[in-house]
Amino acid sequence: MSPLSAPPAPLAAIALARIDEGVCLHEADGRLIYANPAAEALLRLHPAWVEIAGRLDRVLTADAMRHARDNAHWDGAITLAPGRALDARLYWLGADSGRFLLLLKDGARSDDEQALQLRHEELNVRFNAAQEQLLQSEKLASIGQLAAGVAHEINNPIGYVHSNLGSLQEYVGNLFALIDVYERALRSADPHAMRSEIDATRERLDVDFISRDLPQLLTESRQGIERVTGIVRDLRDFSRSDREHAWRLADLHAGLDSTINIVWNELRYKAKLEKHYGTLPMIECLQSELNQVFMNLLLNAGQAIDGEGVITVRTGHEPGQVWVEIGDTGSGIAPEMLQRIFDPFFTTKAVGKGTGLGLSISYGIVAKHHGRIEVDSAPQAGSRFRVILPVRQPQTDPA
Repeated sequence: MSPLSAPPAPLAAIALARIDEGVCLHEADGRLIYANPAAEALLRLHPAWVEIAGRLDRVLTADAMRHARDNAHWDGAITLAPGRALDARLYWLGADSGRFLLLLKDGARSDDEQALQLRHEELNVRFNAAQEQLLQSEKLASIGQLAAGVAHEINNPIGYVHSNLGSLQEYVGNLFALIDVYERALRSADPHAMRSEIDATRERLDVDFISRDLPQLLTESRQGIERVTGIVRDLRDFSRSDREHAWRLADLHAGLDSTINIVWNELRYKAKLEKHYGTLPMIECLQSELNQVFMNLLLNAGQAIDGEGVITVRTGHEPGQVWVEIGDTGSGIAPEMLQRIFDPFFTTKAVGKGTGLGLSISYGIVAKHHGRIEVDSAPQAGSRFRVILPVRQPQTDPA
């Protein structure tokens, strides 16, 4: 078969003869009008190449040709034998020429290419593992910085629970003493004769006060234990690794509240917290990692405030996405620094106040969720960080 029924210009023919990729030109009905040497060599591997005379409609499916007409091109593969295929791209050159251009490349990779691909996959696995370790280390570093405040938050409810238990012990002793008087009265020949002793004992032990104070004491103690339980649960959820946890639907408001619960002692003495929550749908995410983002932004907001200020947390919902905004009335960020705040290890804080990784890690987590972070800040005008996230992750692997 002669490949040329309408030869291209001499220089073009020379160039096409020297490239490794196959180039074919076909009429609209599939007839072959040109194939460069590389294309002929590749297509001769097709078991029925001689019988089909190079016709495009015998090499590709009608759907492929129709797709190319409708979308200007089609990408796919031509199967030659089990385990062997050609990568193919088909272009429709338009109604004027009424022809198809077919580009071919051997899908079998060389040993060097396969080795390079394996090396790339190995490095990618190691990079992901290192990134996960860094995230976990930053989580634990954040908890370490908050340790004193968390201990104070736990110590307060434990303190009044301990005090209430002391009062409860005294109340129980007084009630047992009163019960003892009642028992002696019941065993006496004339119980009514001990009425005056019973009344005197009730007054001396102040039983009326005990009956009023005891329910409140138990309620306060229960609330204190629940407060400690909540802090421990939030710390556990925050510090865990998401390696074993798949992407799942989660409530961002619950994540925000648990994170605020952890950092609140760090903020309470310098900022008033205002929450303006909108109505949010459940979103597909790794909630533990998003809680790390919220913690970093809340701590940064608190550290940006000198004296007293306000930290505002807002949420909202737009079609297909949600947003969480954390703003402060702090010192703001200079324009020349605004472009660098997401760079690893860049920080304007004093030594020992931060690693410079918080915003960089936050940026990576949000990008992993196919979201983005928007920043609005000016010197002495405070800052607003808005985290925008999709409600559902794309169908491709979100990791």
